[in-house]
Amino acid sequence: MSRDPQSEIQRLIGIMAALRDPQSGCPWDIEQDFASIAPYTIEEAHEVADAIARGAWDELPGELGDLLLQVVFHAQMAAEAGMFDFADVAASISDKLIARHPHVFGDESRDKSAQQQVKDWEAIKAAERAGKAERGTLDGVALGLPALTRALKLQNRAARVGFDWPGPGDVLEKIAEETAELVEAREGADKAHLHEEFGDLLFVMANLARHLEIDPEHALRDANAKFTRRFQAIEAELAKDGRRPENSDLAEMDALWDAAKRAERAAE
Repeated sequence: MSRDPQSEIQRLIGIMAALRDPQSGCPWDIEQDFASIAPYTIEEAHEVADAIARGAWDELPGELGDLLLQVVFHAQMAAEAGMFDFADVAASISDKLIARHPHVFGDESRDKSAQQQVKDWEAIKAAERAGKAERGTLDGVALGLPALTRALKLQNRAARVGFDWPGPGDVLEKIAEETAELVEAREGADKAHLHEEFGDLLFVMANLARHLEIDPEHALRDANAKFTRRFQAIEAELAKDGRRPENSDLAEMDALWDAAKRAERAAE
């Protein structure tokens, strides 16, 4: 905790510049561009989220460092192209935070609810979008977001202008309708139509999560973790007599799954 943040940031920027040096840098780093690095940026953000979800606090500094490297990498490539540099990146977010918190850095009162602050934040963002000629309600929702997250953001934007179902019951009726359409599409031979109907069902499921005030990404991560945990329990049971899942059958694995579920509930 005794290290100086400014000097460490400057050290990192210098290392990145050296890695990108055309004469003496790393061939791999020199060959990269914004498009080739973008997938790593997304991956590192997910690894930060994974460390937090696991409570792996000893891993978090390293994971945050990997994510910071992505910012420095993009800034270095931009500096080389004469577009902007790391200082511009830092100034941009600092200016944005100050502008979006007039109740902290301005003369607005802090005496308001968190919900009101969210509404004020959205109003400020809408004004920023208008200044960028983003006139449409859905303008500015990033295409590169995970599809489930983007669905939620699109639906939130539409809901703010009144395009929304009144409550979760209406969404459940729509889910039943979309499920019936998926069943109908499955009976046909048109793969593209099946693809479309499946996407529609997922989109409405995201909307149900919004109405139930559930984070669908979080809910699905938890479901993934539960599936992993219970399947690993199946493998552990089979391993007791030297077998693997491929040496079992569905009926046995279903029974072991149910046993794992019962054990989890008994432990709660």
